Amino acid sequence: MEARDHRASGPGEDEYTMMGHSHAVSGALLFAGTAPYLPPLVMHAHLEPQEILMGTVLCAGAALLPDLDHHDGTIANFLGPVSKTLCRFVAWVSGGHRHATHSLFFVALMTAGSWAGVTYLGRPFTLGMTFFLLALAVRALNLCPPGHGFSAWGTIVSMAGIGTGVIAKFIPSAPGWLPYAIGLGCVAHLLGDSITKRGAPWLWPLKTRYEIVVIKSSGNKLETEILTPIMGVVTVALLWFTALSPNVIS
Repeated sequence: MEARDHRASGPGEDEYTMMGHSHAVSGALLFAGTAPYLPPLVMHAHLEPQEILMGTVLCAGAALLPDLDHHDGTIANFLGPVSKTLCRFVAWVSGGHRHATHSLFFVALMTAGSWAGVTYLGRPFTLGMTFFLLALAVRALNLCPPGHGFSAWGTIVSMAGIGTGVIAKFIPSAPGWLPYAIGLGCVAHLLGDSITKRGAPWLWPLKTRYEIVVIKSSGNKLETEILTPIMGVVTVALLWFTALSPNVIS
């Protein structure tokens, strides 16, 4: 992986970033692929099929969390004025797009913060975070009308609310796998941006960015017609063997 010292973000940085739906699919893939192995190693617990399914969906949403530093990005308006304000605040605190939130520091912060929330706040935090991550996933996967108007974020709120209601029937009040899914989603985002130009400052506050340029421009054919579809197919295949197969369910 090549390391470069980008002292300042040049114009047109959005041209060198992975698209939101690609980040979401990569998060789902990473969770589905590691669910049978890493949770037992890290948490000393095996995930049930329904936990793998829920974790895969929520990890897809978590893979968008680092882009909360982009006050004018695709997800800046996913919850209307609320998310717009949140993204402006995060961008101000973190130093702008693709700085602090695109680092191992942010991964650790999100993982530790969600662990504290799950542990000490219990079900209200769990369901609130579920709603938030589902809203991110709906926006990233383009399951809502285009644009940033009420029809778009109103649909996102409705779908995330219905999804949270469904998940609430199965999710425990303090799921130990939720912080894992959130941290893993953030890692997936960093990996995705590291295969684009300008990379990601994994070791922030050091300014060095690490990159292996595979995607040379955002939304090119390699990303949208090859990499993302392959990741989607592999995710479904993994879920079949770990959570959806009748043999697993029985």
